[in-house]
Amino acid sequence: MGVAGFIIFALILERSIHLIVFSKFALREKPIVYILYGIFMAGIFEETSRFICFKILKKKYNGIMTALAHGIGHGGIESIIIGLSMVNAVIFSVMLNTGNIETITANLQGEALEQVNAQVAALLTAPSYSFSISGIERIFAIAIQISLSVIVYYSVYGNNTLWLYPFAIIVHAIVDIPAAALQTGIVKDVNTVELLVCISAIILMIIAKKIHGKLKKNITEAIPELG
Repeated sequence: MGVAGFIIFALILERSIHLIVFSKFALREKPIVYILYGIFMAGIFEETSRFICFKILKKKYNGIMTALAHGIGHGGIESIIIGLSMVNAVIFSVMLNTGNIETITANLQGEALEQVNAQVAALLTAPSYSFSISGIERIFAIAIQISLSVIVYYSVYGNNTLWLYPFAIIVHAIVDIPAAALQTGIVKDVNTVELLVCISAIILMIIAKKIHGKLKKNITEAIPELG
């Protein structure tokens, strides 16, 4: 459910709206508006995905393991998709080191060639440790996704806790601010963004743990039946 929710809501629905909005409005020319739009769209779509998933799961499954499993699926598929983009970096690196990059660029022209040249330039200027930092950042990103799943889980399974759903949207938006600021150029140091992601993950894990500790007594812990 976590995997399906992320694919449907984040990759299909959210991106479809982005295509429409960016074709009609020049949001990228207004950094603050672009950031606010981006962070709240991500928060609304991903947390609504969680909310709907838990509404469906509630009919058969309960217990905190439901929340944790959903978070692993949601955050895991996001990391896999991002990891696939890193494969391109590895391919470009190998071709650069072996002097075979022309086999890719030879038949390209216009915007496609510019994109490849930009990727090559980014690889040439990026310090080697940045790739390790990206891997570490993914660990904290999954921790954030699991924590958000726990929060939204209790918005559905708890009593009088619906407010946790909009709370998760706002928290998600806040966590995404550094990455959005990096995209617009307001923040230029990627290491600062990675550090803020790590700090956000720690804070969110503490919040999720506190919410679980306070509300778990109202939820019947049960091992889901399979088959």
